[in-house]
Amino acid sequence: MVPLRVGPLTARTAHLCIDMQNLFAEDTPWHTPWMARVRPVVASIAERHAERTIFTRFIPPQRADGAPGAWRRYFARWRALTREHLDPRLLDLVPPVAALTPPAACIDKSVYSPFAAPPLLNLLRRRGADSLVVTGAETDVRVLAAVMDAVDLGFRVVLAVDALCSASDRTHEALLTLYRERFSEQIETADAETILACWL
Repeated sequence: MVPLRVGPLTARTAHLCIDMQNLFAEDTPWHTPWMARVRPVVASIAERHAERTIFTRFIPPQRADGAPGAWRRYFARWRALTREHLDPRLLDLVPPVAALTPPAACIDKSVYSPFAAPPLLNLLRRRGADSLVVTGAETDVRVLAAVMDAVDLGFRVVLAVDALCSASDRTHEALLTLYRERFSEQIETADAETILACWL
């Protein structure tokens, strides 16, 4: 096993798991087929460090015309996935990770990045977190938004590559290449086994 480049992860590390929800796991227009494959890997990290895990949930608006700006056009396209039409169960976290809250925390968001609203950053600051292990969906959309905000905020970011998923192989691989080649000083990539072995 090759250790993490910047050194071991400490008690100041949080696990940020993006949008592992039934909405993306089940047969919906936003279905992410890989989620079934990465779910056990995500669970292995979350179970090992449940008290340091923060799950996020993407919560669509009640109605498309209630969304701000360009999101209104977006949700007009995906009207069936607004809350007025959606089975509320689809917004829940997938099993088995849903059973980890608590002690894991769960933060809802209405946009791609969980850092767009104060609760996540406030929680991380209260916990003294300086590093994030990132897992979840999708590598090239909501994970991308979270990772770039985390980099801008100065967090050490470690991506668990076998605990990320996308609906597109091509853009998933393109984003991993981007993270490795253009952000190598701020973003590390490793598999879950390595991350867990290096997390004190």
